[in-house]
Amino acid sequence: MSDKDFPASIATPAQTIDEVINQLTAIVEWSKENNSRMGYFAALYRKVTIQVKNGIEQGNFDDGPRMERLDVIFANRYIHACYQYQSAQTPTQSWVRAFDTTERWWPIVLQHLLMGMNAHINLDLGIAAAETVPPEELQNLKDDFEKINQVLASLVGSVQDELAEIWPILGILNRYLGSVEKAIINFSMEKARDAAWSFAEELSPLTAELRGKAIAEKDVMFAAFSNVILHPGFTLSAVLKIVRLGERGTVRERIGILE
Repeated sequence: MSDKDFPASIATPAQTIDEVINQLTAIVEWSKENNSRMGYFAALYRKVTIQVKNGIEQGNFDDGPRMERLDVIFANRYIHACYQYQSAQTPTQSWVRAFDTTERWWPIVLQHLLMGMNAHINLDLGIAAAETVPPEELQNLKDDFEKINQVLASLVGSVQDELAEIWPILGILNRYLGSVEKAIINFSMEKARDAAWSFAEELSPLTAELRGKAIAEKDVMFAAFSNVILHPGFTLSAVLKIVRLGERGTVRERIGILE
């Protein structure tokens, strides 16, 4: 972990979705310059954020300003975690596990993305929803919460072509085995999103102290779940090693593909 050349601009929380995109861009560019696998998740996340921005501008959400507030609070948790990790501070354990993994050679690109999703969707999304509106308004947020989750689902769905470009054999396998997002280590986006909403409902009425305790407990749970993503059993782990040996391109080139 080093803050060498890491963009200091992300130390200040974003206030608008445009600032979020700028900060994500800074992380992506830093990752490419430093051949850091942190850029895999950041590149995809920036694409999703741009989709959310476009949806707000097109009036696709019930309450555009509220949706931007949710998006900014949500994104700031990831951006701040990046800054903490690179400046020798300690983010949540779920993010520590994800960022530690970026320094390892063996996990495939998809595993890096799943580690990011585990921390950001399983943990951060529910927290962000609870912080966006007061408890009495939380249920009014649910429709837009579902809509933003449709965009988040595209984070998985859009990966198929990019991963096939990184590992060409995957394109052939997809013709016979179906979409890659249907079989990625039994990671259920639908269940993750439902759990995030339940977590928001749990957190919303709590005091700051009790929220902190509930978040810490969930963090331990999802940090432990990262072991399943990295070590999904002997057979699948062996397959993943074969995939890793077949992945082509440098870290910088793979980030470019994911962009």
